[in-house]
Amino acid sequence: MNVIGYIRVSTDNQCNDDRFGLDVQREQITAYCEKNDMTVVRWVEDRGESGAKERPGFDMLAYGDIGNPPYEAVIVAKSDRVARDIEVYYYYKMLLRKKDITLISISEDFGKFGVFADMLESFTLCVAKMERENITKRTSAGRGVKASRGGYSGGRPPYGYRSANHCLEKVPDEVEVVRTVFRMKDDEGRTYKEVCEYLNSLGKTNRSGTKFSISTIQVIYENKKLYQGYYRYGKNAEWVRGQHEPIL
Repeated sequence: MNVIGYIRVSTDNQCNDDRFGLDVQREQITAYCEKNDMTVVRWVEDRGESGAKERPGFDMLAYGDIGNPPYEAVIVAKSDRVARDIEVYYYYKMLLRKKDITLISISEDFGKFGVFADMLESFTLCVAKMERENITKRTSAGRGVKASRGGYSGGRPPYGYRSANHCLEKVPDEVEVVRTVFRMKDDEGRTYKEVCEYLNSLGKTNRSGTKFSISTIQVIYENKKLYQGYYRYGKNAEWVRGQHEPIL
């Protein structure tokens, strides 16, 4: 039987050093094929692609001109190398099946369970999906605890700050702009438009290197509490004393 070996790691770190990295997957697939009278005639790999994003290598197998003959199966070391999401996994499996190509996961080896194979496969994928959801919940909970103590919990840093060692650190050039916005609004009673035009006349730019817009100035001004030294994670959370250095 001529087969394709598919290997994938989900982060750049896994590409370099991972107990289930590309080399390990390749060795396991090779050993399985030798034991089961299969010949790997082609290898396809995806490097550094997040599990929630596209997998160009596998997409090529599913949507490209790969067919049977000459390939009778796609072999993966573990089902979650294809996808942890049940719907995505079965969608890919269906696309391959339409080409008369079998998708085989050697870790689970569902085929040997006969009539129970599909049920066990579904159960394994459900567990993988729950695992991913639990990781997300734990990560979110950890960020919430950190935020409740005033610590920076991720996301795009507000204008005037940058992320450094998981903390908010002031950016001198941006700090000057933030203070100008509040001086002109609070002390001089200027409009957003006037503030915007003034900053642009000085050649100041936003983070993307383009001119300031009224909406950008408004976002800065409406984030006053943060610039005063408070922090919250999410719009509905309560403000607490932040761990970052205030700008105002």
